Amino acid sequence: MVFPDVSLAPLLPILITLLGAIAATLLGFYLPRRAVTLVSMVALVLSGISMASLWNRGLSAFSGSLQADNVALSLGLIILIGSLMTLLVSFDSAVRAHLSFPEFDALLLYAVTGTLIIAFSGDLVTMLIGLEVMSLSGYVIATLQGSRRSEEAGMKYFLLGAVGSAILIYGIALVYGATGTLSYVGIRDATSGLQVQNVGLLVVGALMLLCGFGFKVALAPFHQWTPDLYGGAPTTVGLFLSTVVKVAAFAGMLRVFGGAMQNVPAWASVLQVLIAATLVIGNLAALFQTNFKRLMAYSAVAHTGFLALALLGNPATGGPALTYYLLVYTLMTAAAFAVLGALQRSEEGFSIDDMRGLFYRHPAYAVALAVCLGSLAGLPPFAGFMGKYLAFQAAFQAGYVGLTVIAAMGSVAALIYYLRPAMLMFMPDRTPAREFPGERTPTTAAIALGVVGVTVLGVLPNVAYGLVANPAIWTILAGR
Repeated sequence: MVFPDVSLAPLLPILITLLGAIAATLLGFYLPRRAVTLVSMVALVLSGISMASLWNRGLSAFSGSLQADNVALSLGLIILIGSLMTLLVSFDSAVRAHLSFPEFDALLLYAVTGTLIIAFSGDLVTMLIGLEVMSLSGYVIATLQGSRRSEEAGMKYFLLGAVGSAILIYGIALVYGATGTLSYVGIRDATSGLQVQNVGLLVVGALMLLCGFGFKVALAPFHQWTPDLYGGAPTTVGLFLSTVVKVAAFAGMLRVFGGAMQNVPAWASVLQVLIAATLVIGNLAALFQTNFKRLMAYSAVAHTGFLALALLGNPATGGPALTYYLLVYTLMTAAAFAVLGALQRSEEGFSIDDMRGLFYRHPAYAVALAVCLGSLAGLPPFAGFMGKYLAFQAAFQAGYVGLTVIAAMGSVAALIYYLRPAMLMFMPDRTPAREFPGERTPTTAAIALGVVGVTVLGVLPNVAYGLVANPAIWTILAGR
């Protein structure tokens, strides 16, 4: 009898998060919601400590189905940072958002468990399990508010997400039919010289996987759910979905297309078209938004195009560029949503015109939001500039010159819709304050983490980039 390769160490970060979700579920019957949130945050911190202890050890479990290499650990730590910032914001905004019950924390941790499974996956089945755990939890937390707007947003997210999952599963079946394996290593070896019986089946499967992931990361034209979900779901949920879920989906794409299917034809050409459409649609649509939450939704679509540029590059340059950019994107987007969550009186968010004079009412929040918007726009010395530069460099060096030019033009257009609210905040306004007047210490901590992060990583990018820029990590991922 052959026993499975079960190693506890690479499973530990996922198990700690899962145990935290179970604890949040059980303790919710006995403890107040804020105590359950503290327990959830402790679980995430312990999971992060366990990831740090696994650095450079390259462990695996279940015959390679679960990989705790540095790629997985880097992406996993980014996921935990975004999750911690979400919980910090929920401390203050849960009551106003009608999310003040422990089920929110439990479902959030179940979703985080799924995202970590995706980042640590070593085959398509493990990735799919993580994707579904993440998605099912996300569908529920999007509707927990109980309002009609939230339920409508959650239903759209569920229906379109289900379509995306179905396409993804069918693509997995086709790839298995073409290669005879679900392992990333097996697929990579089978496609290294295209030694497969049916290349057409493999290409169709790869394109269906690309479309399935396109739904999850909001690549155009699969982005339709994004503005409605961000506008209708609670701001805390929008923060989580725009950062943690996006990081996990890109982790899956990096594993599949940056490693297993690097040599499969056609998908890169199709992705190039999707990126161009995403950049154009995301940036142009953002120009016409008057609600800040919907502006952030189309901002997320545009940044999906910027992030996906790194997937087209050589793994040795594109991999670390994508990882660094995902960290920066998480910090600046989460901090921007945190400012919104701290100040908004209702879950409809702010009108951009309502932000006029914010500096004279809440100077610290106005400066913090201006830093986040400047980083999202790609202005130096903030880290968003370096994130875009590395993504552009990866695509340019891979020969995608025209696409890099389109991305650069989109980045210039983004200056308009990011700087408009930034300028309005510093203009005098004599109208009464429209912000929530209460205390927001935990949210302020999340904002400070994001602002300090994008500033330090902008001035000293090697603090993060240097940890993931080892070419050996990415050449192993691509099998070179």
